[in-house]
Amino acid sequence: MTFVPDRASDEGAAQDGSTGMSLRRTRLQRALAAIAPEHSDEHARAEQSPRLIELLGLLGQALLAGSQPTNEVAATLSSLARVYGRPGVRVVVLPTVVLIEDPGVARDAPSIFEVTQSTLRLDQVADIERLIARAAHDRTDPASAIQRAQEIIAAPPRFGFWRSLLGHTLLAVGFGLVMNPIPAALPVYAILGLAIGALVLLGSRVRTLSLVLPVLAAFTATAVIGLIAPDLGSGSTLSLVTPALASLLPGLTLTIAAVELTNGQIIAGASRLVYGLATLALLAFGLYVGIVVTGISHPHTSSAPHLGPWAPWVGVVLVAVGYYLYSVAPKRSLPWILFALALAYAAQLLGHTLLGPTLSGLVGALIAVPAIYLVAHFPSAPPPGVMLTCAYWMMVPGTMGFIGLTEAVSGTAGGGGILMQTAGAVLSIAIGMIIGTGLSRDTGAFARAWQRERTHHLS
Repeated sequence: MTFVPDRASDEGAAQDGSTGMSLRRTRLQRALAAIAPEHSDEHARAEQSPRLIELLGLLGQALLAGSQPTNEVAATLSSLARVYGRPGVRVVVLPTVVLIEDPGVARDAPSIFEVTQSTLRLDQVADIERLIARAAHDRTDPASAIQRAQEIIAAPPRFGFWRSLLGHTLLAVGFGLVMNPIPAALPVYAILGLAIGALVLLGSRVRTLSLVLPVLAAFTATAVIGLIAPDLGSGSTLSLVTPALASLLPGLTLTIAAVELTNGQIIAGASRLVYGLATLALLAFGLYVGIVVTGISHPHTSSAPHLGPWAPWVGVVLVAVGYYLYSVAPKRSLPWILFALALAYAAQLLGHTLLGPTLSGLVGALIAVPAIYLVAHFPSAPPPGVMLTCAYWMMVPGTMGFIGLTEAVSGTAGGGGILMQTAGAVLSIAIGMIIGTGLSRDTGAFARAWQRERTHHLS
């Protein structure tokens, strides 16, 4: 479903080929690439440029806050600048800053836009993508687009504290059913999901708490297990704790880092990789301190009987509902989120059967990415970025890294091997995303070329 420009822009697309194979190529970028700028008065465009630069900077900040890779953000902003008749605009994107320069306007230095807002909710991500698509199609006045973008970013969530807390609790129980479906552990998953969810939601409001949130959350989860289920925790501490910490695990961050490095974004990819590993280290440290304080053991496996093969699929449904509430997904997007999660999980199971656990993400991404781009054609579907973000949660490289790092720190045999498996899983998912995106782009290009040829033949 990824757009490949027709003849007027094929040469530019060829030059940007390495950038085009990325984590999330959305419909808005296909629209951007498809629309060639109209001829207009150069003086009028120069006068419009300062507001256009402000618009590009604001949209760049929003896209980064929506967890888009830097190469994708740069491609989107450059395409939008061409639509507005400023093809010479230069864009440099790093994970926390956007630099934009228009050679047609006399300035001493490029405009700098620092990313200060917290991570955007899924409904905000969808609205920003729709705004960019509409601006590309209608060449919306930059001042009006800026006002709309500011309204989207400042919009309060339609779900309050308690529904978001319920969503986090369902996430914990759902991931527990997927990862470790032990009947006796289900109440523990719910209690931990409630406790950690409250900490996470409060941490988004209290800056001091947010600074130590990973350590405090992991320590709290371990301490709660030591209090309410010491016998159960002594057999599977990590398996009990990890589902409740799913919202803090940097799986998406590590995957984006791998995609950026693959696309040649060395600074962005390396800094994001270090950030993801640091988050894992903080979580592992908090859990290790909790284990030392409570005195429970730390194996991550359990010999307790598991529920039947239906349990993970029930978990997928709970994760979909939980993610819809916790991340405030767009209205009427729940069926599509469930589709994305179920598809990613099924594809990963297939990959596990064919290639083993380390490379299962490769098969999962190869199947999920093109399929999600395809169903995004439906009018009722949310933008692909929303569904893809949800699907990445089922590929959980952060979970493997968390377990491996905790095992390594605590001296348990096999921790280093799990860390190596994590690195392989991250790379396999990133490569699967790139190939899946490329397949979507090439298939879309073939379909459009065939349609143009058919139309020309009929005329």
